[in-house]
Amino acid sequence: MAEKKEQAGLASDRMRHLKAVIEEDVRQGKYFGAVVVVARHGVVGLHEAIGYADAAHKQPLKKNSVFNLFSTTKALTSVLVFRSIERGDLALTTRVSEIIPEFSGGWREKITVYHLLTHTSGLPTVFTPKPGMYIDHLDEIIAAICKYLHCVEEPGKLATYAPMAAHALLGEMLQRTDAKKRRYRKIVDEELLGPLKMKETSIGVRADLRSRKIVPVFMDRAPIDHLGHSNLGPNGAFEEQDAEMPWVGAVTTAGDLHRFAETLRRGGELDGVRVISSRILDMATRNQTGDRPNELFKPLAIARGWEVAPAYLGMGFFLRGDAICHHHFGTMTSPRTFGNFGAGSSFYWIDPELDMTFSFVSAGVMEESQNIERCQRLSDIAVSAGN
Repeated sequence: MAEKKEQAGLASDRMRHLKAVIEEDVRQGKYFGAVVVVARHGVVGLHEAIGYADAAHKQPLKKNSVFNLFSTTKALTSVLVFRSIERGDLALTTRVSEIIPEFSGGWREKITVYHLLTHTSGLPTVFTPKPGMYIDHLDEIIAAICKYLHCVEEPGKLATYAPMAAHALLGEMLQRTDAKKRRYRKIVDEELLGPLKMKETSIGVRADLRSRKIVPVFMDRAPIDHLGHSNLGPNGAFEEQDAEMPWVGAVTTAGDLHRFAETLRRGGELDGVRVISSRILDMATRNQTGDRPNELFKPLAIARGWEVAPAYLGMGFFLRGDAICHHHFGTMTSPRTFGNFGAGSSFYWIDPELDMTFSFVSAGVMEESQNIERCQRLSDIAVSAGN
């Protein structure tokens, strides 16, 4: 097995070092634990569960532990939008108000699918459209977005990562244009999770996954309460079985996240099943925002004294880009490296030049600037294993 890993271009000693670094992070209390998968040319060089699910270190993590993906969920929604575009149900130029007529008025009527995918809609950066509301039902979220959220900038002007509104609207557009009239969660199951055999992934906490589900603990104060209709606590939306949140609502294992990353590494196909074309993936993984900064992360960079780097936003994906700057995907990955990340705990990337994937889920939700530093360090160590 070690020989196969070496032949794939992943040095075993560097993989052991990556594991040791995570173990030391856990020992120092930076986070509780993590499950990581590193692969090159489709060969897994590391798949380890390290540390614990809890601060008391009483519940060891397992390879099949189930984690909230938070904003990494957006990647699932984006891929489904790509499928819809390729079928002709939506287009990059489709205006949101064409599909959701109640989303009208002012600059909102200029917002297109392209603006939503590239986070250039001009909508305000909010985590919920109305403070204190339940967020686990998509119909209620859409009604509140239509009522309360209006553009603060003209669409196409600024690159401002949308924590909630963009992919909530995209999820609703998928439902309204679906010929079978399926709910978003069923579209995800039938169009993506089923075909890719991502059997340990669901929208909402599927009943058979609950016993392995890690309850997220925010080590820094969460920006808002994430309330669900079952009133399971300030972050109860992440425990709801029937939650339907196209922006933060998926749960998965590191192994399933790796299958998703491998699908993208292979140009949109896995095990003979193609979910999107290589053409649209190529378009989606090119910089769409030029040198514009990410307005959401700019204050964080300024507060830490970091360089304010370009946003490097593709369509539905973050890109590594050329600048040497603080970045989730490290400083050593190639410029076309792409992926997503979620709230101080999960991320994945695909480096097409190195033909490499990195998938990571963790317990103990970190403050975001500290999380960026962690992700960058672990990504650089992983890349150093290549030869």
